[in-house]
Amino acid sequence: MPDDHDDDLPDGFARHRITANGTELHTIVGGAGEPVLLLHGWPQTWRAWRHLMRPLADQGYTVIAPDLRGTGRSARADSGYAKDDQAEDMRQLLAALDLPGPVRLVGHDIGGMVAFSYARLYPDLVHRLALIDLAVPGLGLEKAMNPATGGSFHFGLFMTREAPELLLRGNERRFFQWWFPRLSAAPGVFTPEEIDATTASYRGHDALRDGFEHYRTLAEDARVNRAWADSGEELRVPLLAVGGEYNAGIRVADNLRPVAPHVEAAVVKGSGHFVPEERPQALLDELVPFLARQRVRPRSAQS
Repeated sequence: MPDDHDDDLPDGFARHRITANGTELHTIVGGAGEPVLLLHGWPQTWRAWRHLMRPLADQGYTVIAPDLRGTGRSARADSGYAKDDQAEDMRQLLAALDLPGPVRLVGHDIGGMVAFSYARLYPDLVHRLALIDLAVPGLGLEKAMNPATGGSFHFGLFMTREAPELLLRGNERRFFQWWFPRLSAAPGVFTPEEIDATTASYRGHDALRDGFEHYRTLAEDARVNRAWADSGEELRVPLLAVGGEYNAGIRVADNLRPVAPHVEAAVVKGSGHFVPEERPQALLDELVPFLARQRVRPRSAQS
């Protein structure tokens, strides 16, 4: 199991282990008020949000930051990585904490895919949704996966069974030391200590495998989302789409506009992919006023 990194817990936050949807989720919770659920991406854990958690709690929210299924200090899991299944993980997690919502939901990368599924499946349980630097399966991810159209090689590699575990096992730290600077734009954010923390969470065959399982459902995730979109459905919750200037940028909003014509777009200047860590204050400047607004259903959902 990875190190606890107890010194990195934001002031006033505590660890919980919550049984939800047939697995055990390691979860950090703090603050008081209506819930804000923060969902991390790969190769990360709840720690991706550490700079935002106390400031959001100070806005009068209960802030919940779990390790996704199979990652960090959550239980190893052989299955259940489809994004709709993980949305159910989160619904049961919030219910177990007696915080069923409506929730303010913020997701980055893989966590953003889970957040999208949650909002699609349970719109009445979502107050507001913010998606940060990702492409949603079935709604833009396919281009991001295709190196011929400027996409990244890693999707195909990580979706392949066994190969990435064999290649990275024993080389985890060297890979992450290369990976974070490749996708980030703010120098000095991913310190040796932060690389060590990531390595501790993803070291070894089983931890690597469970991380890559989040990718191995992407084709099915895309099929489900595409079928929903092709049926004429639209996202029925207020949506903020945030991209890093040097990564997804405005494409986050553009890709979602066909199913969320009400989407609000924001681009965080000076940031690459890892916006919550690269430019936390700039991200808070976008999130805090958006999350604070009262929910108004998009016009298309009211008609």
